[in-house]
Amino acid sequence: MRANRLLGASLVERGLVSIEALDAANERFLELLSNASGELRLSLLSILINEKESVQEGRLMEHLVEEEGLGIIDVRNMEVPEELVSATDRAECWATWSVPFDLVEDTRYIATAYYMSPAVRAFWEQKVSGNIVWFAAPLETITDYLETQEAEEAKAAMVAS
Repeated sequence: MRANRLLGASLVERGLVSIEALDAANERFLELLSNASGELRLSLLSILINEKESVQEGRLMEHLVEEEGLGIIDVRNMEVPEELVSATDRAECWATWSVPFDLVEDTRYIATAYYMSPAVRAFWEQKVSGNIVWFAAPLETITDYLETQEAEEAKAAMVAS
């Protein structure tokens, strides 16, 4: 919830979304939240991009590269080390729309769709020791990666039983 709120404020502050568009997206987010049961995978950013069409994800990625100095990555194409996959809490990844995808010495590489949310960056900075190198990632790539990990885990559990 906080990650979404701070992301929205950052998008407005940077002129990427109007306050009216953010208000409309927040209303929709709260509507979906009130109707949701169980595991939540709601994203204010997804509503802004896909439902309200208030910002184009390409424009957002362009801003992250040009103004924030991030690289863009598609984690679906990454071979994430197994020890990193098993040590990562998928619920935290869904909550922050972020995926740790590599670890080299004391530096962790994290792909995120929510870089502009200070709450997301603070969460990971407090959670992991060492340095973090951030990469921007489209929502779809984060979703596909996490869903693939869940499917592989479910398949392994079925084989084991």
